[in-house]
Amino acid sequence: MSQRLIAAVVAAPLLAALIATAALVKVPYVRYQPGLTVDVLGAEDGEEIITVQGHRTYRDDGQLRLTTVYVSPPDGGVGVFTALDAWLDPEDALYPYDTVYPDNQTQEDADQRSSAQMVSSQDTAVAVAMTEMGYDVPQTAEVLAVTEGMPADGKLKVRDQLLRIGDTRIRTVEDVFTAVGGAEAGTPLEFVVQRGSERRTVSVTPKSTPDGPKVGVVPGIGFDFPFDVSVALDPNIGGPSAGLMFSLGVYDVLTPGSLTGSRTVAGTGTIDPEGRVGPIGGIQQKIVAAEEAGARLFLVPPDNCAEALSAPAGDMRLVRTPTMSAAVQAVEKWTENPDAPLPRCSKEAA
Repeated sequence: MSQRLIAAVVAAPLLAALIATAALVKVPYVRYQPGLTVDVLGAEDGEEIITVQGHRTYRDDGQLRLTTVYVSPPDGGVGVFTALDAWLDPEDALYPYDTVYPDNQTQEDADQRSSAQMVSSQDTAVAVAMTEMGYDVPQTAEVLAVTEGMPADGKLKVRDQLLRIGDTRIRTVEDVFTAVGGAEAGTPLEFVVQRGSERRTVSVTPKSTPDGPKVGVVPGIGFDFPFDVSVALDPNIGGPSAGLMFSLGVYDVLTPGSLTGSRTVAGTGTIDPEGRVGPIGGIQQKIVAAEEAGARLFLVPPDNCAEALSAPAGDMRLVRTPTMSAAVQAVEKWTENPDAPLPRCSKEAA
């Protein structure tokens, strides 16, 4: 046996061991991949995603598609080979771990935050759509999430409108923190809530924690709607980035005619109570998913415009969309004439 062959025989298991060890090493990055798209004007399991009680609805063949990304879970990073594969794939992206999952966030923490953001996003989207139609929609405070195993679990529910806590009348989210933070741990505290059409008084006993008394709810901005609109979506789809598309979907369902002209429009962006569209993560992956779903128009938050230009969009038009009103105007203009001039994304657009 030659020395070269002997060296190869000796080196082979060492190389295999090195590769196996490297496969177990994680680097502090998060992988983004194109996710699914969902037509908010459509149905899931035979049920309309947007349902309305107390107002006439208008249905058509158009599509308004929210876009998502697949994000690697918060378990400390991704493997070396996974990171290398993402780096080589033009449709994927790597982001520093701490910018996506701050403060050693657990999967449970991430799920609750995402769920609360989705509830807030949906309710805000409905309020903005109604405001666009001319309705007055007063703001309230509501429950966005309830922590399992905490005192409020089983007593308060998501979307309970908070009216009074103890002796404090609740008008804002800050009032909720003040009322609970000033309570005595171990002493029952009365919550007066509006749950649907029913007003209830619920007793919850705050628990002592290092951060003061807690009951285990995530409060947020709610709204007093003139009629009922519900957005039912797969609970695995979370986060606030579908706000703009929810708002457009609700607006389309509540107004005569087809906003999209029976075509397919996709987009992304958070929405605030004033109707402003905010930035999101994974814009390039969302554009890839939308183009593959057949969308010909994509609505882009202004702060994501420069990054969006690097995505393989094909012949899909990228439209700079600063507000809900601007989105409605752009889609209506495009519906009348697909070649009409629209606000374009540029490297300077923001």
